[in-house]
Amino acid sequence: MKQNQWMSLLGLANRARKIISGEELTVKQIQSGKAFLILLSADASANTTKKITDKCNSYEVPYKIVENRHLLGQAIGKEARVVVAVLDDGFAKKMVTLLD
Repeated sequence: MKQNQWMSLLGLANRARKIISGEELTVKQIQSGKAFLILLSADASANTTKKITDKCNSYEVPYKIVENRHLLGQAIGKEARVVVAVLDDGFAKKMVTLLD
């Protein structure tokens, strides 16, 4: 049940234009301080995982691992996505509680 809840919330955040997907765009949002939460797929490449987690740790942005890229893409109505940044504090806080 929780899986459906976080996916629904991510879809809502997408419709509100409060997320961004893609590795490079996500890194830019982390560096600019606009990202409140990063969702990273468990099947991301080792290189991508290291790059994103290192950025999150150095800029103190929380991140959560989700099962796979297809779920992440499905939640926002797109093809498979490896990384998504949540750009709204309210959505980010609620998503953290659903993913814990």
